[in-house]
Amino acid sequence: MKYLAFLFTLFIVLVIILADINALPPFVRSFYDFPNGDKVGHLVLFGLLNFFLTSAFLSRFNPDPKRVALSVGLILALAIAAEEYSQQYFSARTFDLVDLLAGYVGVVAGGWIALRLKK
Repeated sequence: MKYLAFLFTLFIVLVIILADINALPPFVRSFYDFPNGDKVGHLVLFGLLNFFLTSAFLSRFNPDPKRVALSVGLILALAIAAEEYSQQYFSARTFDLVDLLAGYVGVVAGGWIALRLKK
């Protein structure tokens, strides 16, 4: 699971960089071509990212699974907030609190699912 978490993290970083420089490939942009597609994208991508990261850390550190999940989720939430805030400095991006909220919902869902599957 740790390799999947690492690869998915790299994928997310790549998507963020490409979005920042307005260089997302057309097939990726097509995922956002419906109303609120970016919100769904934030929820799904950050939910999957937290699921993979939490699962990887749960398999490595197991004394208190809820604490591990909370720690991973909080660190990821801070990174998501920083990334969303930074969008105001890129002409191709826009800061949006609803995007941030969608990302947080994804984080909570991904962490919850990882915890449920651990039991």
